[in-house]
Amino acid sequence: MNKYDSMIACNKKTSEEKVNRAVTEIRQMLTEREKVTIPKLTKRTGLSRGFFYKNETVRKEMDRALEQQAGMIDPKRYIGDIVLKNRINVLEEQIRELKREKEQMEKENVRLRKALNKKDLNVLKTL
Repeated sequence: MNKYDSMIACNKKTSEEKVNRAVTEIRQMLTEREKVTIPKLTKRTGLSRGFFYKNETVRKEMDRALEQQAGMIDPKRYIGDIVLKNRINVLEEQIRELKREKEQMEKENVRLRKALNKKDLNVLKTL
């Protein structure tokens, strides 16, 4: 049992070292403003691609790094987001304007119906 316990402890220690190496490298790439990618990380750390996808801690750190770099690294995506937000604002303004126009039309419709009813009453009175 003693050999088994020491083997488990050794495996756990190497696993923690791999996680630390990967997380440190991801953070270093972020500070250097370098795009964080799996191929670059495998070259720099010597770890497998699967390790970066399967290890939960490393995967969370990767996702956080990619979120952080979304605007910095991919300007097309950032510009696209700005364009879409502006388009949404324009469309919302158009919706507000159409709602105002609809309310005015409804008021005018009510007014014209009342006028038509008065005219009908006047025609009936003359008969």
